[in-house]
Amino acid sequence: MSRPTVEVADVIRTHGALFLERNRSWIGFQQMKVLQAIARCRTAALGGHIDHCSDCGHQTISYNSCRDRHCPRCQAQARQRWLAARDRELLGVPYFHVVFTLPHELNPLCQYNPKLLYDLLLQTSAATLLEVAADPKHLGADIGFLSILHTWGQNLLLHPHVHCAIPAGGLSPDHTRWVHPRHPFFLPVKVLSRVFRGKFVAGLRRLHRRNKLRLSGLIGGLSEANRFASFLRTLFHQDWVVYAKPAFGGPTQVLRYLGRYTHRVAISNHRLLTFDGERVTFRWKDYAHANKQRKMTLDGAEFLRRFVQHILPRGFVRIRQYGFLANRCRSTELTRARQLLATTPRQQEPCEEPPREPASWRCPRCGAAMIVGTNLSSVQLARRCESIDSS
Repeated sequence: MSRPTVEVADVIRTHGALFLERNRSWIGFQQMKVLQAIARCRTAALGGHIDHCSDCGHQTISYNSCRDRHCPRCQAQARQRWLAARDRELLGVPYFHVVFTLPHELNPLCQYNPKLLYDLLLQTSAATLLEVAADPKHLGADIGFLSILHTWGQNLLLHPHVHCAIPAGGLSPDHTRWVHPRHPFFLPVKVLSRVFRGKFVAGLRRLHRRNKLRLSGLIGGLSEANRFASFLRTLFHQDWVVYAKPAFGGPTQVLRYLGRYTHRVAISNHRLLTFDGERVTFRWKDYAHANKQRKMTLDGAEFLRRFVQHILPRGFVRIRQYGFLANRCRSTELTRARQLLATTPRQQEPCEEPPREPASWRCPRCGAAMIVGTNLSSVQLARRCESIDSS
């Protein structure tokens, strides 16, 4: 894939300082730190190394990456390492894709309480799957699955939802056999929707009763018990969206699916079309109208506002595993599942950091391999730039 001509970092460098100055009332330290990291990514500010050609001796500077999980430029290697680890955990069965989405009425609460609400979303969607799957009327099995939090829609507006990848079936209650699904969509979507709604609303009520929620600004009135109870009733009187796809294939298809969802950020650089210093134009998919490709143009400040609201709280874990894939029992239960399915573990060498030398890119002069040199600080790089340019 060719390098994009416009990047999120370009917008941050142009509008970031003014944007932060005008929005200090709600911008936190974590969001400022992420914006700074993206703006400095692969620039002299983060240091780098002097690379030299193994044949002709040509030298050039390579700058270090910020490695922030929100940076559009820094996810490829992290994604590949993570996928390699998951590849060894896949079972030889088809996998289902289930998505739990919060109603848009909860967006203001999510903006003021992202850690609490996103954690509640992950926990209640997981509890819903485990409870419904354990019911003998639906599957009667202990299942395992992977959950991935996304907070954005294609237009960069807030749209919190969780993607779940679930092996087709689960372990019987006594863990002596593998139970295959009865339905083409794994579990009844309407049942999942009702249970998910009930669990999430109960969680919200519990957080409010314990005074855990931050209720200010436009939602300040919800601090009153009566108004919050009325708000919860409006949530409970609507259908919550749970979307399920039929099984989409075996391990190879699962990895391809996971690669699209796990380390994605709010918007990739390749979706940006133009930036004239004031306005940003990007491509987006309109799911409400048959996935039609559209273009959207926003001024720099609005683009950054939309981008910043998807920066997660520091240390928040957005990819989690549940059921028999949970960390505490994954190894034992995967072995048991493979025995019951009469399969063996997928063989693969342990995932390691890719070798630093020789480098995977070629000399622009002669095409020979470029060798990565010693890491240098930003100050050291500045001192050596002139000598390299003149050589």
